[in-house]
Amino acid sequence: MEHQKQIKLKPEEVHDFVRTAEQCDFDIDVFYNRFIVDAKSILGVLSLDLTQKLTVAYAEADAGFENAIQKYCVA
Repeated sequence: MEHQKQIKLKPEEVHDFVRTAEQCDFDIDVFYNRFIVDAKSILGVLSLDLTQKLTVAYAEADAGFENAIQKYCVA
């Protein structure tokens, strides 16, 4: 089962978000429209349109990761 969260990132928050994703031992993708990037890639995340809501998708439920990205979540 895939888990998804809607987030909004400011350019200055990308490094912290990527560092959080890097600590997980499972794949995490961030996508907007047709563009999908690895959440562990700072250049990939920066290449997305950060003015829009982004979707974070990950296969494993991880309370630590979910708590860490809660500050970026939007309704």
